[in-house]
Amino acid sequence: MSTASTAPASGAPINRTMITISIMLATIIQAIDGTIANVALPHMQGSLNASSDQITWVLTSFIVAAAIATPLTGWLSDRFGLKNVFLVSIAGFTVASMLCGIAGNLSEIVLARLLQGIFGAALVPLSQSTLLDINPREKHGSAMAVWGMGVMVGPILGPTLGGWLTDAYDWRWCFFINVPIGAAAFFGIWKYIPRTIAKRSIRFDVFGFTALSLAIGALQMLLDRGQSNDWFSSSETWIEAIIVFISLGCFIIHTATRPAGQTFLDYRLLYNRNFVTGLLFIFIVGMVLFATRALMPSMLQGLMQYSAMTAGIVTAPSGLGTMLAMLVVGRMVGKVDLRLILAAGFGLTAISLAWMCTYTIVLSQHDIIWPGIIQGIGMGLVFVPLSAATFATLAPNLRPEGTAIYSLVRNIGSSIGIAMVQALQVANTQKAHAGIVDSLNGGNGPLMGSSYGQSQLGLEALNAEVNRQASMIAYVDNFWLMFILCLLSMPLLLLIAAPKKKLSQEEMEHDQLAAME
Repeated sequence: MSTASTAPASGAPINRTMITISIMLATIIQAIDGTIANVALPHMQGSLNASSDQITWVLTSFIVAAAIATPLTGWLSDRFGLKNVFLVSIAGFTVASMLCGIAGNLSEIVLARLLQGIFGAALVPLSQSTLLDINPREKHGSAMAVWGMGVMVGPILGPTLGGWLTDAYDWRWCFFINVPIGAAAFFGIWKYIPRTIAKRSIRFDVFGFTALSLAIGALQMLLDRGQSNDWFSSSETWIEAIIVFISLGCFIIHTATRPAGQTFLDYRLLYNRNFVTGLLFIFIVGMVLFATRALMPSMLQGLMQYSAMTAGIVTAPSGLGTMLAMLVVGRMVGKVDLRLILAAGFGLTAISLAWMCTYTIVLSQHDIIWPGIIQGIGMGLVFVPLSAATFATLAPNLRPEGTAIYSLVRNIGSSIGIAMVQALQVANTQKAHAGIVDSLNGGNGPLMGSSYGQSQLGLEALNAEVNRQASMIAYVDNFWLMFILCLLSMPLLLLIAAPKKKLSQEEMEHDQLAAME
């Protein structure tokens, strides 16, 4: 569907360094904004006079809007040119961030977060597509390392940065911080990215976009609100599930029965083996890695009584491990078989999860830091070669749409993974609690009763300790699940084809043009 490219048609020199810096600034603030507001929600709740259920719309609105708008990236790039879409996206995201900061009530900040999600949706896929376009093929590994650091480290550092800004200043600075960074990114993109013109203009597939948007939006609502709605005991969850089923079915039938180039999703993407396999793996990565990340803060703050700042400090080394691994692996791509690097990454991730499976209620900070570092290294070893392998055999004109679908699948995978472990955490905690109580009563007499004259205070303390132990058992159960999923995904690496050694004449000409300085 998409034909726009960042390669200058005139062959004019491009400043690859400044383009990279500019687009990464935009990518980082968008990636961070998905998590930076999480720790500030209690402060926002009081300031905006919202209930605990209402304030979660600050997160939900951003996630749903970004999910719906992400698939539009390819069509917009094709219709208006990549540079124009980039400029409008970063400008809109920056203005929406300022509106979030000055919001005076819940309605205003939810509307501003919707705008943030809509305008920010294109930033990550456009940055990936741009880096692939401006770098010759032999440097794609290094380019994806730079891009991956922004995408993966952003969500890790978001809660820590948000907690510091909220404690030191005010929750509004979680959004105001985007304004100067966004302005710098806008200037760099405007000055250094060459103007591009779409080679063809195609008719917008309104039905296809509407059906896909309804399916994605309803799925994200179901996953984000399912836990608070007690899943399928709520009519809202059933309505969302029905919308997903009907809308997705309509989209698949509509896309399959229309000619290529006339549908919202260019299904020629699905003919590329590496791309489809990459989508499968990035979905798994989203489920396993992001779900694990979501478990750690609640475990540290809920069970270990860590402050938000301390929890951020002990989990931050994981991001450092990711950055270091990406810097190293970026130089390995093209020299070492990508499948071997991916296997090493999944292997290290499995080792870190196996370590976490040994957790007890008594943990030192080293028990948290070192598995995090190992997992961070594994994440870096997976993310860079996976991105390179996914797009290694994809035609350059399909990259904008391909990167949008890639980002969408990663986000859906992480949403499903997070929702899954949250639901299992609640269910397994209740199951473990009942088992512990039964063992206490069965082996020690009516210990939870009052036959021995226990004080109410003593019973409450005992019940609190049972709750803690049951919750820890549930966390370990989730780590076991992630460990098993990680191991089961490794044989699928055989589905990835090694990138071809010899490029077509068209691909060589494109790479030479994009690499001109």
